[in-house]
Amino acid sequence: MNADLVRTPRTGMTGRKPVSIVCGAALIVVTAAHLIAQLTAPDEVVSAATQILLMPLLFGAVWFASTGARQPLIRMVLIALCFSWLGDAIPRFVGGDAGFLVMVGCFMVAQVFYILALWPYRRSSAAARPLLTLPYIAAFAVLVISCAPGAGALLVPVVIYGLALMMMAMLATGLGALAGVGGAIFLLSDGLIALRSFTEFELPGHGFWIMLTYVVGQSMIAAAAVQRAGRETGIGSTEP
Repeated sequence: MNADLVRTPRTGMTGRKPVSIVCGAALIVVTAAHLIAQLTAPDEVVSAATQILLMPLLFGAVWFASTGARQPLIRMVLIALCFSWLGDAIPRFVGGDAGFLVMVGCFMVAQVFYILALWPYRRSSAAARPLLTLPYIAAFAVLVISCAPGAGALLVPVVIYGLALMMMAMLATGLGALAGVGGAIFLLSDGLIALRSFTEFELPGHGFWIMLTYVVGQSMIAAAAVQRAGRETGIGSTEP
């Protein structure tokens, strides 16, 4: 977790800081428990229960670190976190290809809200600089080429989702290095999911790396959003 998620104004909002700290600390603890479960018992109840708790805790950290009059940037990020949680939770009750499509659909909506959140900052992002888009396009192309033979009928929704994810990662750079790295890590997380689902590629402890990059990537984007919102409103600044 980044310190920006628990930063609050010096007056008027002090009651939020302890709750934000608690949410951030709980996220670290639950993430650690989940990652251990991914390595030791990935299909057991501890892994499932802790995964479902991750996004609500990140939501709480962002909610209590932001102001009462939340800017569109923060509101859109919060909605994206809600749909990320649905993507974590609903597929547990829907099996097979249908469950995968539900997961992709929920995360697709999350990416749309991330794009909406980041769109006002597009002129300072990699998306506005053709040369800087090349690594993202190359990563997307490699994933599609690698996954296409095994994706079958799911290829079209996976490609659409991948395009949205690539756009989100490029736009995230508009908030600065923290969000830019977070967007790239989030892209890596979903790339690992695609490779496991549609190819024979699998890292040792593959689920561990998927979930580590998933939580870290979204936490960095959320922290950068809180930081930017604080600068734009003059709330949460460390300046006297």
